[in-house]
Amino acid sequence: MARILVPLAPGCEELEAVTIIDLLRRAGQEVVSAGLEPGPVKASRGVVLQPDVLLDEVLEQPFDMVALPGGLPGADHLDRDPRIRTLLERVSAEQGYTAAICAAPKVLANAGLLKGRQATGYPGVLEGMKLGDVTLGSAAVVRDGRVITSRGPGTAMDFALALIEALAGRAKRDEVEAGLAR
Repeated sequence: MARILVPLAPGCEELEAVTIIDLLRRAGQEVVSAGLEPGPVKASRGVVLQPDVLLDEVLEQPFDMVALPGGLPGADHLDRDPRIRTLLERVSAEQGYTAAICAAPKVLANAGLLKGRQATGYPGVLEGMKLGDVTLGSAAVVRDGRVITSRGPGTAMDFALALIEALAGRAKRDEVEAGLAR
């Protein structure tokens, strides 16, 4: 069983956050949702999410993946938080997965984790950064090694299923997907 951290920032995209957490848990993975600040997190559309823990409580713990929900201003909060960058760099150095959807791939880009890679994100977000060393694609989900990116709320289910496949294999992904009656 893999251990996944899903940081929840104020203004995150709730559809993405909940889909990532829900599907990974359906796949039997250990998901830890962590708030950047104490208390509930008000997401971009006003849904209130209750993180499992405060980020500071799990900073030194091992994770197989960090999965960043997007949304604004949630992705901006993640991008400005030095703890998130440190976690991403550590998980990447330990050969873990770093994953981001919607506006959150810019957090990976600013941490230097997209250099020389293929990636996608919400239309205009990465393009606006003028990343000459990143090959931008328009697929729903782009996996380049241990970096997985996705476009936005409409691709959240595909993204979460891709995360399951990366961590637990195609059979587990198919099992979870079949249970969703897609």
